[in-house]
Amino acid sequence: MESIHSTLPQSPLNHLRADLRSLPVYRCDALILGSGVAGLSTALSAADQGVHVMVLSKGALDDTNTRHAQGGMASAIGPNDSPALHSADSLAVGGGIAEDVVVDAFTTEGPAAVEWLEKLGMRLDRYPDGSVSLGKEGGHRMPRILHSGGTATGLEIQRALGVAARAHSRIDFCEFTSGIELLKDSEGRVCGLLALMGSESSSPTPVLFEADAIVAATGGSGQLFRETTNPDMATGDGLAMALRAGAELQDLEFVQFHPTILYLAGAARFLISEVTRGAGAHLVDREGNRFMPDEHPDAELAPRDVVSRAIFRRMIESGDTHVYLDFSEVKDPASRFPALARMTGEFGIQLSKEPVPVRPAVHYMIGGIRSSLDGHTNLEGLWAVGECASTGFHGANRMGSNSLLEGVVHGRKVGQNLADSLLPSPRRFLCPSLSQNQPVSGAQLSLTDMTYSLKSLMWRQVGVERDAGGLQDALQRLETWEGYLDRLCPFTREGVEVLNMVQVSRMVVLAALTREESRGAHFRTDFSTAQEDWRCHSLVRCDPGGLFVGTTPVKISADTISRDS
Repeated sequence: MESIHSTLPQSPLNHLRADLRSLPVYRCDALILGSGVAGLSTALSAADQGVHVMVLSKGALDDTNTRHAQGGMASAIGPNDSPALHSADSLAVGGGIAEDVVVDAFTTEGPAAVEWLEKLGMRLDRYPDGSVSLGKEGGHRMPRILHSGGTATGLEIQRALGVAARAHSRIDFCEFTSGIELLKDSEGRVCGLLALMGSESSSPTPVLFEADAIVAATGGSGQLFRETTNPDMATGDGLAMALRAGAELQDLEFVQFHPTILYLAGAARFLISEVTRGAGAHLVDREGNRFMPDEHPDAELAPRDVVSRAIFRRMIESGDTHVYLDFSEVKDPASRFPALARMTGEFGIQLSKEPVPVRPAVHYMIGGIRSSLDGHTNLEGLWAVGECASTGFHGANRMGSNSLLEGVVHGRKVGQNLADSLLPSPRRFLCPSLSQNQPVSGAQLSLTDMTYSLKSLMWRQVGVERDAGGLQDALQRLETWEGYLDRLCPFTREGVEVLNMVQVSRMVVLAALTREESRGAHFRTDFSTAQEDWRCHSLVRCDPGGLFVGTTPVKISADTISRDS
């Protein structure tokens, strides 16, 4: 189960045409990379404890994965619900490798997180009597999904957190700033970051940041794949930087596909929320046959991996590029889902009369930087939170609407623990290792073509279903491309993004090759069942002797397997 690979990921610093010691330096107590739900929750929590926080956002402050979240936030606040039930449901969906201590902590603190968000000004959808409107999604036995504006929950959370963070006297922002490489002091502690500051139109310039703590809250990596619900900035930058610095990456093979995105020629890949299926929309094939009741007792509300694979197989069997979502049994769907109705209406589809073409797309990276309940990584000075982190909360498969919950709860925990660890703290000075810069090459590398080739390769061979042959071929291609980039990659935002995407893709493939079974969101056609000896986490890290790929035990209580209520 363990192997060492000699090819280590190379640093983009090799292509920097400047002396690091000559760059401008910005100083803060805590540097947070990312301004989504996890990053801002961490920032607010730490700042409330007296920490000077600086938040870096790759684009504008509000341009995050969070603002695009159309589902909701799960929390056990209903009259017949409880955190224990929420925890049990999450563990059941987690495929046997969700860690119950983490799951219990996050679900128990969910109601307090909702109360905190409301105090910050978040507006929740409510019934006429004033009670909170709660929806139900796949894997949840109880209605416990809070919404705001129907399918605009992420947008409202982003708004409320953004307003609070901008008003906080101890939080500063650097927008349009991309992290390039983590830096360490003479004792090996992460305490710095090389970044590119400024938008593409303003020719970004390299700068340095120094901090006593650096928090990776960089979100997902959906842009590794051709079909994704993620915005363009989700290129796996945090994972790549952490890997090159020596952090452990965990469970990267678990890539969650959302079953239903709008699939129309010329249309944006619009996510159609699971709320629609909870309201009664059914999946049908070209002949109008409903197929999910034969796949799972919960039919359309089965876990997302089950629904995605069922759609994928039906597409293969029929030779179609999609299936359909039928709203004929949903009362007044245009009023219930106005954003979807507007989008489909532009293409001549009326929800109440015609089915909507849909197919799966990459939605969420379950794996990430291995992080404890308190946010610690294996590198001193580096913390990880949110989608780029892997705490064991989701296990092998994320239950719908648990990600916004994780971002808020884990962010508040990390901010508090970070503040406790920094008081008092001596100032640390960067001691960057100055690598030999690569000579300027006359060859030109088409980053656009490289990106398209990468996304197509990952979708085709590392997608909903995988096998050893496809994964081995993908690995060889990725190693070759990484070699190109090591020699030819320009030191630009786009160049570093492409390098990060190729490096993280290679790690995903290595993890998928290593796990010779099917579990949760990871399905191997050549190992189609789950195996007890694989009830563990996968692990990838850079060691002095090479790239280590192996496993680490799941930290769970003895009664986790049998717990169901």
